[in-house]
Amino acid sequence: MTISSPALVLVDPVRQGRPFKDAARDLGFSVVSLYTHDYLASLDGHADGDDLSFYTADPEEALHLVSAAGVDARAVVPCLEAGVYLTDVLAHLLGLPGNDHTLAMARRNKAAMRAHAARAGVRIPEFRLVTSADDIVAAAHEIGFPVIVKPTLGAGSQGVRVYSTPADLEKGQPQVTHDVYREPVREWLVERYVRGREFAVNFFSADGEHRLVDLWEYLRPDDADYDFPLWDIVQAGPDHPDRSRVEEYVRGVLDAFGIRRGPSHTEVKCTADGVYLIEVGARLSGGPAVDLWMAHGGLRPFHDTIACYLGRRPALLDGPVEFPARFGSSVVHNEQGPGLLVAVHGAEEAAGLPGVDSVELGYAPGEHVPATHDNISIPFSAAVHGSDTDSVLATLAAIRSLVRVETRPATPDDAAGTSAALT
Repeated sequence: MTISSPALVLVDPVRQGRPFKDAARDLGFSVVSLYTHDYLASLDGHADGDDLSFYTADPEEALHLVSAAGVDARAVVPCLEAGVYLTDVLAHLLGLPGNDHTLAMARRNKAAMRAHAARAGVRIPEFRLVTSADDIVAAAHEIGFPVIVKPTLGAGSQGVRVYSTPADLEKGQPQVTHDVYREPVREWLVERYVRGREFAVNFFSADGEHRLVDLWEYLRPDDADYDFPLWDIVQAGPDHPDRSRVEEYVRGVLDAFGIRRGPSHTEVKCTADGVYLIEVGARLSGGPAVDLWMAHGGLRPFHDTIACYLGRRPALLDGPVEFPARFGSSVVHNEQGPGLLVAVHGAEEAAGLPGVDSVELGYAPGEHVPATHDNISIPFSAAVHGSDTDSVLATLAAIRSLVRVETRPATPDDAAGTSAALT
């Protein structure tokens, strides 16, 4: 099958990247989708809305597929974190606008990211790359505690673990063998854990000009070390004491990593001795920020992303981005340990609170719920807005006063019922 009209090549337009298909249609383009992982291609309805669908993570093969189909490609657009490497390399092969393709892997693989940051003079924590779980212990002792251990690929904090003391590490090393995309984990980054305030920073760029959209601070219930940052997250206002130094630092990161166009999502930690890079990605934020921008800020992030990759300058770069409301998010964990979900108590009441835009339930009653350690094990989350930071914090506190996750241990009868349902 071939298509004759100008097309956009969308890389992994599923889940939160699905609206790129609608934006492409709205702008008058055909939709050619590339799916980089078998897991993403297994999602129900993943190809709905495609004029053409291709399945590969290899840039040369993608070039062949697109060219053989006679696609008049005008841009290659990343829709999820998984596709950022393929996006920029394929754009280069097609002669289309994109970010520096020679640094594409440094924007995706955490080990390559750390190595490039060190060469570019970007402040990062001390790290070691290991290819065996057995080497994690030696690397951790060499660096000194606390340390944090991360698979170099994947997403959503899956497989990430913090070890505050040698005794913590002796209790068990990371058990995750496959990442969120069901790809095998072959290497880990072992790095010094930075204790400080953590921020997610969102920019849009066009031809090397960067415009700050917003930054969000990860708020924690206590001062304990953590490996999964999502708890309460609040958009930082213009008067936040760390805003200026975070913005300046991230601008330098974007330049150092060759991000010249499109959205970017950068995570950093602030300490008394400076700002440290945690990770950078040439993509939209994966949390509730995008929906809140559209609902309350009048932004068109999917259209503007496409504009950037078409080589155009979106209007949001013409002046400071300002919002009429402050935003936040609450993530309620399953802290009881693995079990079957009985109920998420208070979810309906929380959804009805003033200022709550949406709630999301990750599991249905009777489903197995792991202890919350990453984005894919969240039983409840909510997106909120308010007139200022205090009102957002009050809404987040009200949500926590209402919502409680109840689980129970699985029994042999549960297993028997599951087996019967499958026969």
